[in-house]
Amino acid sequence: MKQHKRTLVTCALPYANGPVHIGHLAGAYIPGDIYVRYLRLRGEDVVFICGSDEHGVPITIKARAQGVSPQDIVDKYHRIMKDAFTGLGINFDIYSRTTSAIHDSNASAFFRKLYDEGKFITKESEQYYDDEAKTFLADRYIMGTCPKCGNPSAYGDQCEKCGSTLSPEELLEPKSALSGAVPRKVKTTHWYLPLDRYEPWLRDWILEQHKEWKTNVYGQVKSWLDGGLQPRAVTRDLDWGVPVPIEGADGKVLYVWFDAPIGYISNTKELCEQRGDDWEKWWKDPETKLVHFIGKDNIVFHCIIFPCMLKAYGGYIVPENVPANEFLNLENDKISTSRNWAIWLHEYLEEFPGKQDVLRYVLTANAPETKDNNFTWKDYQDRNNNELLAIFGNFVNRTLVLTHKYYEGVVPALGELNDTDKAAIAEMNAYPEKIGHLIESYKFREGLAELMNLARLGNKYLTDNEPWKQIKTDPERVKTVMAVSLQIVAHLAVLSEPFLPFSAKKLQQMIGLEVKGWNDAESTVLLPEGHVIGQPELLFEKVDDSVVEAQLKKLDDIKKANELNAWKPAEVKPVVSFDDYMKVDVRVGTVLECQKVPKADKLLQFLIDDGVKQRTIVSGIAKYYTEPEKLVGKQVCFVANFEPRKLKGVVSEGMILSAEDKDGRLVLLTPSDLVTAGCSVG
Repeated sequence: MKQHKRTLVTCALPYANGPVHIGHLAGAYIPGDIYVRYLRLRGEDVVFICGSDEHGVPITIKARAQGVSPQDIVDKYHRIMKDAFTGLGINFDIYSRTTSAIHDSNASAFFRKLYDEGKFITKESEQYYDDEAKTFLADRYIMGTCPKCGNPSAYGDQCEKCGSTLSPEELLEPKSALSGAVPRKVKTTHWYLPLDRYEPWLRDWILEQHKEWKTNVYGQVKSWLDGGLQPRAVTRDLDWGVPVPIEGADGKVLYVWFDAPIGYISNTKELCEQRGDDWEKWWKDPETKLVHFIGKDNIVFHCIIFPCMLKAYGGYIVPENVPANEFLNLENDKISTSRNWAIWLHEYLEEFPGKQDVLRYVLTANAPETKDNNFTWKDYQDRNNNELLAIFGNFVNRTLVLTHKYYEGVVPALGELNDTDKAAIAEMNAYPEKIGHLIESYKFREGLAELMNLARLGNKYLTDNEPWKQIKTDPERVKTVMAVSLQIVAHLAVLSEPFLPFSAKKLQQMIGLEVKGWNDAESTVLLPEGHVIGQPELLFEKVDDSVVEAQLKKLDDIKKANELNAWKPAEVKPVVSFDDYMKVDVRVGTVLECQKVPKADKLLQFLIDDGVKQRTIVSGIAKYYTEPEKLVGKQVCFVANFEPRKLKGVVSEGMILSAEDKDGRLVLLTPSDLVTAGCSVG
């Protein structure tokens, strides 16, 4: 593999219309942070670039819905996301934004150069226009009936009821989501990047030169290429974004997919201006290795579209690797920002103070590296209690407690080593290279598993040698056992830093270890004889059942709220005249008797005082009122002028009115106050 002087690492720019959730973390940000932390420990020259993606239609939709400006929306979420990343220990060299002045200038210049050099093609097309709002409508601003499932509230790009991908032209009875008006087709001109021109280059660069890429990434790229690439619009009609910097392009902005990846370059420029560094060495020097950390929904942009943009511009390096992860589900359901079905990072940090590494550990151990995976709170609890606490934390705590008990915290000499000691030390010394190789190969889940295997080695070594028994019979032997155990603890303190930075720092402080770099762990003795360690503290705490139950209750409440919000009443029946309505005689009656109809599970038989006489009415609500005797004395609404009909041998003289809830439950309609039996309802 080619050696490089420096490494430029980017993480996908999170979209600023909502906070960061665990799916984002598992997909891109924790893997990127592990990789960068490792490179820094190796002493390599690396910069870590990210920032908020702040343009595009969803932001304008949210702003309009909340009655604020798009800038208000992105300012809010930029701050939340930036603080949350820092709180989890993901320390970018810069976390900027695509609404910055430097990005506006940089993106405009990038477009202008390609435009001036004839790298775009121009196409005229017809798009929907809202005459009342006086604006072209993005797909999300068009609503209508889904042609596939009949949902009357489908969007121009997707039906959220059946999940079908749509185009505005497919919608039945389309209307503007802004004004409700029926839109009309108007001709408009846009500029397109002809991706098909770069297809031969892409095939050679990726399919031939980068067969080592992850199978999920390589496979998706090959599928796109085999399907044939088409020109893709780089501009759109919108008033929120980077204005298209040419004459005759009023009311047009750079398409967000074109604008956003240029943000990596803009943010690097901004960082280098702050540092007095040369930004071009990071983007134009072949000695720089570029790595993009993203989720699978961004593979096409980072492996096909952005490389084509850089190739068209000329002079830029292209990514050496794009180790994209798949999706993470939550409790067996797809994470969804719009449905609030997520674990939000900023909320987790508030509710679980001091447990940043637990989340980092669980999301790495369960990372969707090659296929979709699932987060559950039970798994979170099990991995904390049975792995972090019972294996890693337990070994460290036992070793430090025994060192203080036997030697007042002073590291004893290694002494004479037997075969068991030598085998443990040899195995310990193999872990830096083993874990390092896995990190360099973007196999972070396996790297973390090997770190835990080192902790398991320490636990087994300590248990097998039983220093608490041998201290009375062979105290010299115990010195060696404790010395070896302490070296394993010290190696854990170094090698855990990319994965568990908070715990690693705490452990380093406990044992008084100053870590200079990854290479420290290649030495057998990190804590020399006579070194004094500090007092032991617990690295991890038990997660109780009550914690898990509270989080599951929170998710259950979200699910119930979604069900309520998703429910829509049945369509209104055809219009009837007032005279027809007045023919129906609805009255209030008092229940005198109520009982189940024999051999009819669904029917209740009511005896009603209708103000004039007593009448019998049969109603199919027995399923929802299992103790009919409790209805005696209540008042109900009923239709008094229905023709009598016989049900299961009982003549019913009317129909009791009930409301059907979203779950099909029937609820009797009753007056809020006691009224005289026989009163009309109208």
